[in-house]
Amino acid sequence: MTTSVLVPDSLTREAEDRREATRKLGYVARAATVFRVDRLTVFPDPDGAGKWEDGFVETVLRYAATPPHLRKEMWGKRDELEYVGVLPPLRVRSQTGSGSEGSGSLRQGIVTEVGADGRVRVNCGMQHPISLPVPDGLDVGQGERVTVRVSSRRPVRAKLVDHPTPGFDVVSADLDAALSRDDAGLTIASSRYGEPATTHRLGRLAERRDAEGGMTVAFGAPERGLPSILDVDPGSVGRDQTDDDPTGFDLWLNTVPNQGSEVVRTEEALFASLACLTLTE
Repeated sequence: MTTSVLVPDSLTREAEDRREATRKLGYVARAATVFRVDRLTVFPDPDGAGKWEDGFVETVLRYAATPPHLRKEMWGKRDELEYVGVLPPLRVRSQTGSGSEGSGSLRQGIVTEVGADGRVRVNCGMQHPISLPVPDGLDVGQGERVTVRVSSRRPVRAKLVDHPTPGFDVVSADLDAALSRDDAGLTIASSRYGEPATTHRLGRLAERRDAEGGMTVAFGAPERGLPSILDVDPGSVGRDQTDDDPTGFDLWLNTVPNQGSEVVRTEEALFASLACLTLTE
C-alpha cells in the first residue's frame, strides 16, 4: 500500500524569513515521517509564487528526508539550506531484517564511487566508506542512495540489498501527473470546502483506500487552497467527484470540520488529515 502526499511549491509563501520557511517545512517532513508517507510530491503553483527562489521547498524537504549521516556528502553548502539547523529530527524508525538474507540492520548509504570490478564504495555512516559488491540485477550509480544490510560493525560485514530505503522520497511533478500515477490509489483533496470527515465516511474511505492499494492526499498553500490553485468554484467540490471531473480527485474532504481558528495551516492540516486517513480497523 502506497501513501503519497502532494504539496504546492507556494507552501512557504507567507513566511517572514527563510528561517521560518525552513521551520514550516520541517513540520511537513515530520508529518510525512510520523504517518509513513512513501512519496512527498511538490507541485507547481505558478500564480502563488512566494519570495523564495525556485526549488526552495523541494530542496529543503529533500534535505530533511536525507539521513543525517549522508547530508554533508549529498548536499554540501547551499543558500536554500542556510537555516536547516532548525529542522526537527525525523528519527525514522530503524528497520531490522532476518531470514535467508541474514540478520542485521538496514541503513541508507550513498554511492561515492563506482568501480570497474562490479564493486562500489558506499558511505553508510561508518568511519569510512566501505567497498561492496553489487548484487546481480541491481543497478546503482554514483551519488545514488542505496540500502545496506549491516550485520557487524567490527569487523565490518555488510552487503547491498534490493530493499526500499526507509523514510519518504521527495519528487517534483505536475498535479495532473501525480494524480494519474498507477499507484496513486484513492485521490483526496484536503479542503475546508470538502465533505466533513465523519466517522461513518472515514470507515467507507478506509475500505476504498485498501481496495485501491493506497491513497494520494493533496494540500493547498496559505491563502491559496486547492480550489484557488485549480481555479474551481469552492461550492462545487463538496461531493464525490465523477470520472470526468476536471479536478482529478475522487473526493474533497474537510478533516477539521469544526475548526476553531479562521485558518488551518498546511502543516497542521497534514497532521489532522493523515491521522484520520491512516486509521485501521
